[in-house]
Amino acid sequence: MTYKLTVTTLALTAITSTVAATHAKPDTEHPHIVLILCDDMGFSDLSCYGGEIHTPNIDYLAEQGIRFSQFKNTGRSCPSRAALLTGHYQHEAGMGWMTAVDEHRPGYRGQISDHLPTLAEVLRDQGYATYMSGKWHVTLDAAFETPNGSYPVQRGFDKYYGCLHGGGSYYKPDPVYHNLQRITEFPDDYYYTTAITDSAVSFIKQHPTQTPMFMYIAHYAPHLPLQAPQDKIDACRERYKAGYDVLRQQRFERQKALGLITPEMVLPVFQKEFPDGKRPAWTELTPQQQEKWITDMATYAAMIEIMDSGIGKVIQTLKDKGMYEHTLFLFMSDNGSTSEGGFIKQLMADLSNTPYRSYKQWVFQGGTSSPLILTDGRSKSQTEKGSICREPSHIIDIFPTCLDIASAHYPDTFHNQKVKLAGTSLLPAIRKQKIQPRDLFFEHQTSCAILSDGWKLVRANGRQPWELIHLTTDPFETQDLSEQFPLKAKELENKWTRWAEQQHVYPFEYPSMDRTNQLLPVTISRSKRQRKLKSFHKNPCLNFHSYNSLHSKQQKTMIFNENLNRETMNTPAISSPQISPYSPNLSKKNQLSPNRLEKSAENIYLCCLKLNNKYHSSFNHKTAKRKR
Repeated sequence: MTYKLTVTTLALTAITSTVAATHAKPDTEHPHIVLILCDDMGFSDLSCYGGEIHTPNIDYLAEQGIRFSQFKNTGRSCPSRAALLTGHYQHEAGMGWMTAVDEHRPGYRGQISDHLPTLAEVLRDQGYATYMSGKWHVTLDAAFETPNGSYPVQRGFDKYYGCLHGGGSYYKPDPVYHNLQRITEFPDDYYYTTAITDSAVSFIKQHPTQTPMFMYIAHYAPHLPLQAPQDKIDACRERYKAGYDVLRQQRFERQKALGLITPEMVLPVFQKEFPDGKRPAWTELTPQQQEKWITDMATYAAMIEIMDSGIGKVIQTLKDKGMYEHTLFLFMSDNGSTSEGGFIKQLMADLSNTPYRSYKQWVFQGGTSSPLILTDGRSKSQTEKGSICREPSHIIDIFPTCLDIASAHYPDTFHNQKVKLAGTSLLPAIRKQKIQPRDLFFEHQTSCAILSDGWKLVRANGRQPWELIHLTTDPFETQDLSEQFPLKAKELENKWTRWAEQQHVYPFEYPSMDRTNQLLPVTISRSKRQRKLKSFHKNPCLNFHSYNSLHSKQQKTMIFNENLNRETMNTPAISSPQISPYSPNLSKKNQLSPNRLEKSAENIYLCCLKLNNKYHSSFNHKTAKRKR
């Protein structure tokens, strides 16, 4: 059964059913918590982090609170959301990859684990009213038609409005749910970012102020596709005509002035992430490419500004109800800006992630660095307004921080299993106290890293060598010190390996078929085919999402072949498929036609099907044997 429900309906409901005691005495020991997460926004996009994008309402939260300069996420959407909601590393929460498929191995179940409580479940059990508006993206894609126990209202939220999926149109997202009711029709003026704001406002208006509230607002913006009203785009165009070289340097200087980075630092230009190891200067682009970048960047900025305007409405609604002075806000992004979408988008991400290296999906600083703003609206707050916290922190820390704020306790058991938080509360840090030293770990699609006592060991993927970075002196990851300090590199690698074994990272998820330049040959002999099949059985990480990724690349193949010709003529491509950092360019003999790509996908799918069945049976047998 489907329903037609608009955000206007939700707002009218809020008006007619607002609790009479609007200004009732709040529970001061258990403050309201508003947790705001945006999607694919870079470290430097906000005004309060150096950007030229107008974000007055988020800036207001920064002025009234504290900004973190060393906050890290997982580098990708689903894993970050799972870590945020559970307070555990994403593999332990079952979200080592994405929601495309359940791989039937503990770290890669494709949705949030039912063996760990969510933040909403813990707070609700301790008296909080819990609401969510926006992007969920921790439920299997195959479960969008029928609730399977992992929908927001099945995992601790009293009320929910938003889209379960990780991407799609801002004008008609799918699948949209209000609680467990599917919404399939939308008004002509529907825009997803505005709808998320309107639903959050309606929940607040209906909320009894004497009851502590936990509100999770998960914005889709500024995730692709780039979509915004034309008048909003036009208002942003002029500021981007200077080009990314000038704007990147301007952001860097503002970051120095804000105290986010030290004055002696020099802005690096990252080269090897680009095709042929060369990042083009703004003046090297054609007029058409410059115009494309300006338009896309203006659209991106407009999407963030619309989100910021919505956050302002949330703040004002809380003030109107007398709740603001008893509310603590947290704002962050799920990962760095993305290079997905081609050559122009990569140049956009290069600006957004200033001053850091690389992008979403990889665990270099550009992929994992995010703003974190924590604002305590209470008058007796011990935070120093407008200050910067330089303590290393991670998205797994948000859960225990919220519990600390709420004076709530994490359960010892959940579903008859012992549980323990992996993160640590950040409240001591915002009170100018040191957090106990600890190591922080990262892994996504074999891009791996560990942070330990000012050092970072990192690699682009499992087939690339480790790089040893001294972050204290080289926060931009420009100099590999692994040859100078081999013992330190080995020490950190051993630490990371032990963590990976404990967190169900293995067997490695090599996404070789997710890269156009690493596809299996289409035409192979019977003996080679048998050897390939054996290798599949030895590496259960090669599974169903490989087929899905290949299938989706059929439409990109012609663009890819055309861009190869452009590269031959040293002409920058306007759009190209995603290529892993440091991978060699494809030669013409490796080009695949759509038909050949389809056949390759089918062959891989058959291998994966046999593998998955065999591995699933083996896994269940071993699990049952251990229980006996």
